[in-house]
Amino acid sequence: MSDRDPESVEGRTRTIVITGASSGIGESAAATLAQQGAHVAVVGRNAERTRAVADRIGADAFIADFERLDDVRRLASELLDRLERIDVLANNAGGLYHERGVTVDGHERTIQTNHFAPFLLTHLLHDRLVESAIQAPVRVVNTASMANAFGSLDLDDLDWEKRPWRGGWQAYGTSKLAGILFARELGERLTGTGVTAYSFHPGTIVTRFGEQSPLIRFGNLVTGGRYGRSADSGAGPLVALAAAQTVGEPTGTYFDRFTANGRVNKQARNPQLARDLWSTTEHILGL
Repeated sequence: MSDRDPESVEGRTRTIVITGASSGIGESAAATLAQQGAHVAVVGRNAERTRAVADRIGADAFIADFERLDDVRRLASELLDRLERIDVLANNAGGLYHERGVTVDGHERTIQTNHFAPFLLTHLLHDRLVESAIQAPVRVVNTASMANAFGSLDLDDLDWEKRPWRGGWQAYGTSKLAGILFARELGERLTGTGVTAYSFHPGTIVTRFGEQSPLIRFGNLVTGGRYGRSADSGAGPLVALAAAQTVGEPTGTYFDRFTANGRVNKQARNPQLARDLWSTTEHILGL
């Protein structure tokens, strides 16, 4: 995997959609890719911050709150209206919630933000991604986490109603495990279309992410905010996976930073679970 200039294929500017791009590694990746010449669509929940980032880097701003599935549907419609093609869809938006909460759609916030919403968005953009791949390879990239290792996927309890919450960390790890399985099954289903899918762990990053978690607040306190990588460093794998050249690994591969086939929960290696998660998610979303 290389992070060399990704921005043109046969002289054509590439279009890259990045969710969760109003801050953190999404913002950093968007800025780098725009600087390299890509046409970037910055997607964020906070309208003021998202538009400020887009204006600063010369990108297009799209506003959507992934805790509202109607926002995701509207976002997909706006992207299809404004973008003739999509070369990369980076499903980067995510959340870690110290206290369990339920969205307006009736789902636990973590699984909706980190899995249901990106699954729905990818589904709604499917035809445009496949059409775009007729001209040049297209990629879907999911921001996952090494936290997948302590996830526990129970298809009968995706909304975490039957298990203890414990500060939301296991629910978060489970949602990232779901993102890895989603990328692997998506890659399988799109074999031969020119669309590939990957997931990656960016490293432990010092950003505003998870700022309500007492554990993260404690880490910031005792280290003076220096317990992990910068957002620019964490964005490196995302920038590299968005590059125009081939990744060099099979579709569906999970990267730990830049290293392929990073350590994962044993459930992430279960292809039947990936298929079952796909079917369950479709049913939940009414697709």
